Amino acid sequence: MPSVRPFSIHVPDTDLADLRERLDRFRPLPDAPRRPASGMSAAYLSELVATWRTWDWRVREEWLNSHPQFLADIGDATVHFAHLRSLSADAPALLVMHGWPHTFALQLDFADLLPDFHVVVPSFPGFAYSSPYADGPMSETRLAATMHALMTDVLGYETYLTYGEDVSANVNDLIAGSYPEAVAGVVVTHSHFPSMAERPLLTAPDEVAFFARLEHWGGANGAYGHVQATRPDTLAAALNDSPAGLLAWLTEKLVEWSDTAPGDPSAVEDRISRDRILTEAMIYWTTQSIGTSFRPYYEGADQPDEMPPVVVPASVHIQRHEGDYPEALARRFYRDLRVFERLDEGGHFAVAEVPAVMAARVRDFARELGLR
Repeated sequence: MPSVRPFSIHVPDTDLADLRERLDRFRPLPDAPRRPASGMSAAYLSELVATWRTWDWRVREEWLNSHPQFLADIGDATVHFAHLRSLSADAPALLVMHGWPHTFALQLDFADLLPDFHVVVPSFPGFAYSSPYADGPMSETRLAATMHALMTDVLGYETYLTYGEDVSANVNDLIAGSYPEAVAGVVVTHSHFPSMAERPLLTAPDEVAFFARLEHWGGANGAYGHVQATRPDTLAAALNDSPAGLLAWLTEKLVEWSDTAPGDPSAVEDRISRDRILTEAMIYWTTQSIGTSFRPYYEGADQPDEMPPVVVPASVHIQRHEGDYPEALARRFYRDLRVFERLDEGGHFAVAEVPAVMAARVRDFARELGLR
């Protein structure tokens, strides 16, 4: 069994001083004429940078460290994770995974609402305090194996529930489909997408229309992924050297993908507070992990070798940015679908945006499965 060792976050004073000096030298640009209305604005970025310059990281660092954290060597990666144990030894275990551009930290408010679960919130290899894989690509199949090993080989859970979103959405499905003997159930807010090879075979009008909409949306809004997949090192060099640039790149996605009214980037704080936004930027900045966080994009992690159907119980809650997702797709893939609903609120980062709503859904699902 891999050894587990305690971990706590501490950013050296010299790093904080260097960050403040860089922020002091921030050179803002005006908004471009005729720029798209979505995404970041010069005014909001300047406001965030001004806050970051005087923000008390030590307070946030203390809050993060109030969540017990650990490191474990799994294969050729050292995996960081928060492990929030319930006072009840026989409480169900829940794996909560993050995606991009967020980190484990954005999932902690949700985890805090589940004291009746043993909640494990890992950092994917190459994100935050986890080392990247030393050899071979960062595929979703490999990530699924690593996360399953964390829950079973490292932490000793015989069964567990699993949740993922964004980069970890397919990982979530792969864990449930590949290890049904250990997965008691899967909680989903980013429901299964057929592969690119399978989509031309779809004939149902609502299914064809859904993917046509996504393709149209991607043409106008998918440049970030194309750059991260084709020129990752060039982009990473810029973002790793400029905290303001890093903050703009990360926050733009929080703004665009959260369930908030378009046109006002500061509205993201109705769902994700400024403290939480700056925490994400601070973790990427101090760990210098923005470059390794791009690996899923250029190493094909959105193209698993095989996606077996999920036969374990599934609870599917469609986030609002995919509100037109066809129910029939979920029913074909999740063979024991216990719940299918469309959330009234909550976007791409569902458990971070509406943590109380999703905590209640997880608790209800566990109760239905007889785990509580």
